[in-house]
Amino acid sequence: MVIAGLRWVAASLAACLIALVPMGSRPSASEGPGAARTPVLVELFTSEGCSSCPPADAFLARLESQQPLTGTEIIAIEEHVDYWDQLGWRDPFSSADWTERQRRYAGVLGNGNIYTPQMIVNGLAEFVGSRERAGVDAIEHASERPALPITITSAPISGKHAAEISVRVDKLDGAALAADSDVWLAITEVGLQSSVTRGENAGRDLRHASVLRKLQKLGSLNPKSGSAASPTFAAKVSFDSSWRLANLHAVAFIQERRSLRVSGAAQIAVSR
Repeated sequence: MVIAGLRWVAASLAACLIALVPMGSRPSASEGPGAARTPVLVELFTSEGCSSCPPADAFLARLESQQPLTGTEIIAIEEHVDYWDQLGWRDPFSSADWTERQRRYAGVLGNGNIYTPQMIVNGLAEFVGSRERAGVDAIEHASERPALPITITSAPISGKHAAEISVRVDKLDGAALAADSDVWLAITEVGLQSSVTRGENAGRDLRHASVLRKLQKLGSLNPKSGSAASPTFAAKVSFDSSWRLANLHAVAFIQERRSLRVSGAAQIAVSR
């Protein structure tokens, strides 16, 4: 009971700090610049047509920009669903593919429903995305579990709006990696915003965290099949001409096919 109480106090304190620190500032990290951090993938299913979503969008943006939890690297992905598009405002970042991804989570996580704003941490914990205390607690809990190390590199392709992206899983540990895990590559873009003229958010200027632009499966991992100790996956990825290269990131993550648990993640700036 005492331990549970202390964890609640710590989570509440962290949530308060996240809310109070101005956007764009950086926390004073206690770990050194070279210290390893545990990556945690935080997905937010959202829509510009949903009046409950802007607080969740802002919360995710603060988590991403401030990285407030010591020893944890928060990798944020905003996934804009399309089922709000017929209700007054068509979200320019929405996709039926992201709605389908959310449906897969609903079938696995047990609630059976899709809604916005929904935040999912490492494919395991789901909750209303504006509940900051629940978010901090879920991220802290996820960071306690070791992640499979991933190395990701990106090289621009000369003369094209594209890049060669390579992903290496540095260690296949049968105890940590479930059979039939997939390696995914997501392309995200920061700095996106909209001036909404219709629907529930009419008259509002909405700013976003890293918005999902593209998602593709690079391959599969199976520790029991005699795979290489450090398998590498590569892809030539084309970008839409409207996407700003300087704002793009490549996110690689390992996700179990059945449970949808994320067992490792990494990201890098595409233009690096």
